Amino acid sequence: MSASTAPPQEEAPAKAQAPALTPAPPSPPAQTTAAITAPSAPSPAGGPTAGPAATPSPSPASPTPSPASGPTATPAQNPAQDPAPGPAPIQEVTQERRRGADTRALTQVLFGELKVLEPGTPEHNRIRGALIEANLPLVRYAAARFRSRNEPMEDVVQVGTIGLINAIDRFDPDRGVQFPTFAMPTVVGEIKRYFRDNVRTVHVPRRLHELWVQVNSATEDLTTAFGRSPTTAEIAERLRIGEEEVLSCIEAGRSYHATSLEAAQEGDGLPGLLDRLGYEDPALDGVEHRDLVRHLLVQLPEREQRILLLRYYSNLTQSQISAELGVSQMHVSRLLARSFARLRSANRIEA
Repeated sequence: MSASTAPPQEEAPAKAQAPALTPAPPSPPAQTTAAITAPSAPSPAGGPTAGPAATPSPSPASPTPSPASGPTATPAQNPAQDPAPGPAPIQEVTQERRRGADTRALTQVLFGELKVLEPGTPEHNRIRGALIEANLPLVRYAAARFRSRNEPMEDVVQVGTIGLINAIDRFDPDRGVQFPTFAMPTVVGEIKRYFRDNVRTVHVPRRLHELWVQVNSATEDLTTAFGRSPTTAEIAERLRIGEEEVLSCIEAGRSYHATSLEAAQEGDGLPGLLDRLGYEDPALDGVEHRDLVRHLLVQLPEREQRILLLRYYSNLTQSQISAELGVSQMHVSRLLARSFARLRSANRIEA
């Protein structure tokens, strides 16, 4: 008996609240819709809505929602009291992951099309350009790791793009490896090679450059542990290397940019390095004189050459020279005078 009277009980509140929900004239379909959606309106008791309780299909056996059942509904179903969406960072991460998944899917499709095309054709170049543009965020992500190098980020991104192009040309999708996994080492390696070979003013050996990275890392760790800057001995003990190698690494780390010799020193007010280090070397004149004497000596006889060498290079006296050669001291003096006359006549500078 109660099952036969259930439909009139459901239609009564629906007809009373239908004008507030559906302004159209009541019709059999409208009454059915109102009967389904009527429980979502506020109850007369002022309690929260019972939206989930109104979702069952309108069958004669379905229970009749009553106003008293309103307070037992979940308060979170009230549109005015619904909690706000998740925090903005979580939404950004979700969107970023979705974009990354879309990029990977697009990259996989483009590589499938690129594989069947002949290199050099317009269609091949178009697909290849689309792959480069789709994976540029990967290059920017890799370039962001080198922001502390004081190098324009546009240059770093351009170098990383070269690595991306090389990775695209060498990638084989049949190996089952994701393209970002394959391309990231190539992009980072190209950027590191750029800093090693093109940015430094003085070329540093690769071993010294890698050791310099370890010295910087050890310096940061020891500074955090000790609360002060570590000494060279402490860094050397941490890395188990010599102190001279640590000093060489520190000097190598300063070779990224050269300082002008004419630039004034900051803080001390002293003149530039060029003014402080530049001087006239007196030995420069001696270089020219020695070269001239070497050219003139070969024009003398062998005995006179030996006498000059013994007199002015071995610092022997004329008596010692005469005893060694078996001639008189007067004869040695005459030979020296004759040699000087020949040298002066052959000297074009004095002439």
